[in-house]
Amino acid sequence: MDEFTFRMSVPAEHIRNVFGEYDSYVRKIEKELSVTIVNRDEGIKITGKEKAVRQAGKVLENLVALSMRGNTIQQQNVDYTLEMSYEHREDALLEMDGEMICHTVNGKPVKPKTLGQKQYVDAIRRHMITFGLGPAGTGKTYLAMAMAITAFKNDEVGRIILTRPAIEAGEKLGFLPGDLQSKVDPYLRPLYDALYQIMGAESFAKNMEKGLIEVAPLAYMRGRTLDNAYIILDEAQNTTPAQMKMFLTRIGFGSKVIVTGDASQKDLSPDAQSGLDVALRVLGRVEDIAFCELTSRDVVRHPLVQKIVKAYEVYEAKTADRPRRPAPKRGRYRGEKERQR
Repeated sequence: MDEFTFRMSVPAEHIRNVFGEYDSYVRKIEKELSVTIVNRDEGIKITGKEKAVRQAGKVLENLVALSMRGNTIQQQNVDYTLEMSYEHREDALLEMDGEMICHTVNGKPVKPKTLGQKQYVDAIRRHMITFGLGPAGTGKTYLAMAMAITAFKNDEVGRIILTRPAIEAGEKLGFLPGDLQSKVDPYLRPLYDALYQIMGAESFAKNMEKGLIEVAPLAYMRGRTLDNAYIILDEAQNTTPAQMKMFLTRIGFGSKVIVTGDASQKDLSPDAQSGLDVALRVLGRVEDIAFCELTSRDVVRHPLVQKIVKAYEVYEAKTADRPRRPAPKRGRYRGEKERQR
């Protein structure tokens, strides 16, 4: 097939942002689509098979448009735009660019970066209770925190309540140093981190001192009624069915609830049932409750995290399909086998 050439112009001030450090983003596009991209004084020239060249041109056009809106192009933007280009949805990032939630204390915009994240944020806005399900790095907790802080700042709710089950993942709480709060704080650290980044340590400390922001283990929710609050339950896969029911029945008037969890990372004992799994089966048809499932394509951490998540998904799928050997039959008690001979 004859080689096809496509030329496009990019403003000089956006070249470095779109091309990446040492042209790493362009090299990724070249490798993925088997094209050659060259930047000359007369503009950018893309050569290769026509279909691939036009696809690469669309990807670059969208990255340039994103850059011209003031965004810093990241590896995740390039990977996601490439992935969307196979579905002819290269402009997905541009569609989401206006979905601003808030800014961090350093002025960094917080917005959904994938279509799955956008659906998650839209569900939170529309429903009283939203379940955000998905693997690590998909922004479940961070976006929930951003939505809660924004609602709090806009006086839509009077307080923020953040909770997660304090499940022991390898170590026993009793062997950790310090008092009860010191023992529990490590389990709540991800929530603190998000609060510091979005709200700022000083503002967080001031509101926490007033009791307007509360970070506590799930066990502390028992017996309470939570009115006019934004409530986030994190790591819900580690709740028991009784804990999940207890939490969901705490909700009062004027409150909004977000439950996040990753069914593949349970720290419960093998024979224990997850409250999140039960809730999915029981509440699936209840009105005003939304279930949003994020996948490996919604991972927005380091690109290697996305590869790790995908590798585990493939491995677990193969393991699930592999037939299990039947367990050997055993007598009800020792000596029964000898008696049956």
